[in-house]
Amino acid sequence: MTELTLETAQAIVSEALKAARAKSFKPLAIVVYDERGALKALACEDGTSLKRAEIAMGKAYGALAMGVGSRALHKMATDRPYFVAAASHVVGGQLVPVPGGVLIKNAQGRILGAVGVSGDTSDNDEIAAAAGIEAAGLTFDAGA
Repeated sequence: MTELTLETAQAIVSEALKAARAKSFKPLAIVVYDERGALKALACEDGTSLKRAEIAMGKAYGALAMGVGSRALHKMATDRPYFVAAASHVVGGQLVPVPGGVLIKNAQGRILGAVGVSGDTSDNDEIAAAAGIEAAGLTFDAGA
């Protein structure tokens, strides 16, 4: 696969939600961006809190902007808080450095986009994102 299609982005969202329901996660917001940072898909389950979509967007966009999963961004924020604060400023505040922002890669390791999930614990958000990506036949990189 050379690009992330709308059909694939929608499948990622659908499969991530299916995995979340199977594990009884709290209601989620899920966003998918393509490699250029264009929004491909966004869904918010009934019962998500008001700003969950924006948090999911920050997780995904931050991962994409920095080229690493948001779990790695979390470590960076702990180790180098001034750097992450500056990077967040550079990307217009769209960088949420906690797990749940996961890069989408093809079999050759090329970044095709990113998924951001918010609504449950950050670890569970990441699990849902990874499940959606894998179910679509792609590789995930959470930054671990």
